[in-house]
Amino acid sequence: MSSSNFIDYVKICCRSGHGGGGSAHLHRDKKTAHGGPDGGDGGRGGHIILKGNSQLWTLLHLQYQKHVIAENGGYGGPSHSSGAYGKDIILEVPIGTIARDSETGDIKAEITEDGQMEIITPGGRGGLGNAHFKSPTNQTPLYAQPGEPGLEEWTILELKLLADVGLVGFPNAGKSTLLSVVSAAKPKIANYPFTTLVPNLGVVAYRDYKSFVMADIPGIIEGASEGKGLGIRFLKHIERNSILLFMISVESPDIAEEYEILVNELRTYNPELLHKQRLLAITKADMIDDELEAEMRETLPKDLPTVFISSMTNKNIMQLKDMIWKELNNA
Repeated sequence: MSSSNFIDYVKICCRSGHGGGGSAHLHRDKKTAHGGPDGGDGGRGGHIILKGNSQLWTLLHLQYQKHVIAENGGYGGPSHSSGAYGKDIILEVPIGTIARDSETGDIKAEITEDGQMEIITPGGRGGLGNAHFKSPTNQTPLYAQPGEPGLEEWTILELKLLADVGLVGFPNAGKSTLLSVVSAAKPKIANYPFTTLVPNLGVVAYRDYKSFVMADIPGIIEGASEGKGLGIRFLKHIERNSILLFMISVESPDIAEEYEILVNELRTYNPELLHKQRLLAITKADMIDDELEAEMRETLPKDLPTVFISSMTNKNIMQLKDMIWKELNNA
């Protein structure tokens, strides 16, 4: 999917429906000249609702839908007839979508499951009919409640990809290649920086028909947390990953230093990211022999689970999956 088709931020004006007014009707028929109050209640105004859809992974379909307007509730009628509810507007969104108030930034809803529905802009309540106001001292009330007005507010929808494993690394670290090898995802792969312009998701098959979801995040460069390169736009997607898999090529002049730069970018962007479980995959390991691999291991952090892999030859790919699965079950 091209970067123009991946939309992870939209701002829309949501207007819920007004509640219908209650009826102030008095019962009249051939046999009853002066009946009591029988006015029905007004109907609720339509809600604006978010609904999770696992088949979506972008907010593209909402990019040009700047105004969303729900239907007003119907008026109450005679014979205690209630007004019709206003039709709700349901906006289908990808899993991982957050709705925020555009002025306060407060979270209104968070979609984490397929089919989950959350009201983000409630419709106004319908007014009570005059039948509710009958009393011993007022047998024929001639008034009823008006319906409550709906709400009109600007809402920000923001998508943060949900994945078990997020791939973190500099451009050309081999993230897209790994994803293409372990899943059915077909990310663009080439030997130049920022091949990945949008996040890619892939379902990784594991032993005994198990699986987990892996996300290839566009490459981070030093200063990404300050807005350099492409990383800042996509660092937020890492927030939803259970495990962070750091990927560094054997071609790096200093793997330990490169790892610390990546960690620092995450720390600067959001310190809470450092609480996530981290794994390290040294890529393109088919380019070195066992002796050099042993020497390189001596320079790496001792408390960081590390595996040398090659997506070209499938070296240690299964071992990497085992490491990920173990950590997912310990998370």
